[in-house]
Amino acid sequence: MRIVVIGGTGHIGSYLVPRLVGAGHDVIVASRGEREPYHPDEAWNAVRRITIDRAAQELDGSFGPAIAALKPDAVVDLICFTLDSAQHLVASLGPDTLLLHCGTMWVHGHSTVVPATEDLPRHPFGPYGVRKAEIESWLLAASRLGSARAVILHPGHICGPGWPPLNPAGHFDPSVFTRLAQGEEVALPNFGMETVHHVHADDVAQAFERAVVHGERVVGESFHVLSPAAMTLRGYAEAIAAHFGAVPKLAFLPWEQWRATVPDEQARATWEHIARSPNGSIAKARERLGYVPRYSSLDAVLEAVHWLVARGLVC
Repeated sequence: MRIVVIGGTGHIGSYLVPRLVGAGHDVIVASRGEREPYHPDEAWNAVRRITIDRAAQELDGSFGPAIAALKPDAVVDLICFTLDSAQHLVASLGPDTLLLHCGTMWVHGHSTVVPATEDLPRHPFGPYGVRKAEIESWLLAASRLGSARAVILHPGHICGPGWPPLNPAGHFDPSVFTRLAQGEEVALPNFGMETVHHVHADDVAQAFERAVVHGERVVGESFHVLSPAAMTLRGYAEAIAAHFGAVPKLAFLPWEQWRATVPDEQARATWEHIARSPNGSIAKARERLGYVPRYSSLDAVLEAVHWLVARGLVC
């Protein structure tokens, strides 16, 4: 197949593109050309790369036609964040091109039953979750009506070597890992029982690759793409400390007290994550896509943490 990957040099694309090339596909990566993939791979030598500014070209109406002109059998869209953007692309591709859209677990909003399945009623909140839910709803409806052929994959907290993972305090400051590794006290909000659900970027890539293979029989469906199990903040913190041979020293503070102990930016990030406390089932992806994640949540995080250690960002 000829596959166009939009945003193919980011977290997911850095793993997905070599997978697709290895499977024998003709791969074109469309991006702004501002970054190289996170990991070198000889497969990139077989990839055609085009520079395209999505935001600017959507304004003049040329983005969708430019993608369609590449005559793809499938398009993997990793950077679609508004309904207008999705509608513009589908109008150009039409129903003959398989569209694989990257969603998010945040379409669920707060959990009511865990692990959450794809068919539960949704309670999205915040601009990102609401917009992604709108895109999903429209793409699935368009697929039912025959005006699109879309499949939606919903990752959790994507992690891997190359960027700091979401830490046990629910934000992205790597010093939390250092404090846990050195046996220093780390305060967690509430009782540390909120959940986070990580997934390694290569497992997300695996799911997209499987969706290409099974695309025709799963059109009009959405899938969770996660590790096999979520972690509580407390369990996550204890596991990180144990990994480094330290005894976890944790404190628990009510939210309003805890938020005063960290900068506003970190408090906002933590609230965004614990207010949703994602905890999803991957049973449907296992059954319908043949998705078999290689990494547990902890293993996925540790690979990223080891990358931070090697660069002196965690010690």
